Amino acid sequence: MYLLLLAHILQSSLLGVHSCPAFCACTYGSSGTAQLSRLVQCSDPGIVSIPINVPADTVKLRLEKTLISRVPRAAFYNLSELQFLWLVYNSITSIHPSSFVNLKALRELRLDGNLLSSFPWEGLRDMPQLQTLGLHNNRLSSLPAHAVLFLPNITYLDLSSNRWVHRLHGASLMLTILPAELLDLWFPLPGQQEGQVKRRILGLHDNPWLCDCQISMVMSLSMSLGSPVVLMDQFLMCSRSLGQSAMLLTQADLSRCMRPSVQPSATKVISPLGSNVILRCDASGYPTPTLTWIKTSSYADCCQQQIPENSEQLPRNLESFMQESPRVGVRWSIISLNGLSYKDAGEYRCQARNMAGISEALIKLKVVGNTRLRLPRKKSQKTPSKSKNRKPNQNPGTANTPSVKGNQILQNISPPSTNNIQTVPNIVSKVLPVDKNIKRPKLNSAKKKSQKSTKSTSESSNNSTTALLSATLL
Repeated sequence: MYLLLLAHILQSSLLGVHSCPAFCACTYGSSGTAQLSRLVQCSDPGIVSIPINVPADTVKLRLEKTLISRVPRAAFYNLSELQFLWLVYNSITSIHPSSFVNLKALRELRLDGNLLSSFPWEGLRDMPQLQTLGLHNNRLSSLPAHAVLFLPNITYLDLSSNRWVHRLHGASLMLTILPAELLDLWFPLPGQQEGQVKRRILGLHDNPWLCDCQISMVMSLSMSLGSPVVLMDQFLMCSRSLGQSAMLLTQADLSRCMRPSVQPSATKVISPLGSNVILRCDASGYPTPTLTWIKTSSYADCCQQQIPENSEQLPRNLESFMQESPRVGVRWSIISLNGLSYKDAGEYRCQARNMAGISEALIKLKVVGNTRLRLPRKKSQKTPSKSKNRKPNQNPGTANTPSVKGNQILQNISPPSTNNIQTVPNIVSKVLPVDKNIKRPKLNSAKKKSQKSTKSTSESSNNSTTALLSATLL
């Protein structure tokens, strides 16, 4: 029993590899690779659903001019080697978001000539190698902004001829507006693209676009030298509003488009370490510009030696603490920096951009450390020595605590000696007779010492000398 079950499984797998679906043609041919690849083509009007027994080694599958109306979930799960999938000119109205699961090798998906009013853009993440996406001649009425998240690898996108008008009710489905996010993808600003800029081919013709800055910038930028985008058809039509007659885009009056201008609240900010700072800038332009904060450099005039090298990668985008647009054409934004450190110092750029251009303003932030204020020194609280405040006739010996300088002066006044006394006869020689037999000592050294003593001593030492002389005379 077990052997029979195993044989059935092997037989089914072999049939899945080598069998060909009904109403289809299976051949081997060249598909851009060196070796021959299996090609499957189904174009019979009797086919109403996706065939389930397509050979697993199929590289290219074409389902054309059938009555297939929907693509179910995991419709091609067993075709992991599939590289080209054409579902053109059928009656497909809906595609499940998980229809393309396991198509990791798919490079080209064409859905031209169907009845699609919407497309599951999130399903593109199941096809990481996809480069070509054709949606020509459908009924798409909008291109959502979130589609840009799944289109980075697409280099060929055909959105042309997406218009449909109901003959009886007059209802219409038309592709009229391009989201600004797609222009950011197709025309990246300098410094924002990652790696080499991809060249893209876009089909936007034969759609009733509204005359706005988005479609105007697409055409003008695509015609500039070295543009990363090439339009299949340069003749785009636009109208002022739905229902009005269309005109060539080159003849449209787009004077409302205005390049943004930026005005920061301050161009230089100096703040102490640990404080909180709010940086603000205002922008005006049409369409209403978007604001982005970027830190471009660090260590501006401050304390580079206190910050480790390679502490952050610059330039670096910052998230706005708050951003609002009070009216059309005006927007303001602020960022909040709390508890400033030295690494927060540097240059910050507030960048405003819209479809008409880009402009930015520079704000320099300097962080300074806490500095101590040098206050004037207060006078000494010590009790001044009485020798400075005493009366002129006061005896210095009565001072309780002489100062250091006073001690030095007292040390210079030594007890009476022969030399000191020898200075006395000079003073009193005119009054008392002096014995000639007594040898008079040389007075030169005594005079010098007397002069030095006189200069170094204060008023108190003079009084002491006078008292000493009086005692000698007596």
